[in-house]
Amino acid sequence: MAYWLMKSEPDEVSIDDVLAAPARTVAWFGVRNYQARNFLRDTMRAGDLALFYHSSCAEPGIAGIVEVCSPAYPDTTQFDPASPYHDPKATPEQPRWTSVDVRAVRKTALLSLKELRTIPALAGMRLLAKGSRLSIMPVEPDEWRTIEAMLGQP
Repeated sequence: MAYWLMKSEPDEVSIDDVLAAPARTVAWFGVRNYQARNFLRDTMRAGDLALFYHSSCAEPGIAGIVEVCSPAYPDTTQFDPASPYHDPKATPEQPRWTSVDVRAVRKTALLSLKELRTIPALAGMRLLAKGSRLSIMPVEPDEWRTIEAMLGQP
């Protein structure tokens, strides 16, 4: 099992939206960065766990935990001309962008970016690196355990 951090703007999809979705599952769509896409397509597997991170909001931070529950598949928004994620270069025969489905494991108390920055054990976390903007990034097992402890998990 691998661990991830997946960013979403809460006005697009929040942890509450995932919890309210049928089977507590949503498609993770709209990734338009090649490195993040490659993580989805090439490395992420069903059963992996991810920190659900609210970004581009008043108080960014970890808001929940989700489980990847599907293999990667073409992101359908790339083919929809009405979608803000439309890619005119993508075709069903040669898709460029990938989605996975995620299922809510649980909502957590918000663990803010500001609070994460104060934890010495997380100093090397990709999220906290200067200029880090990826919407999907791996989380090291020791970082995951530190965050679980902060969230009151075993």
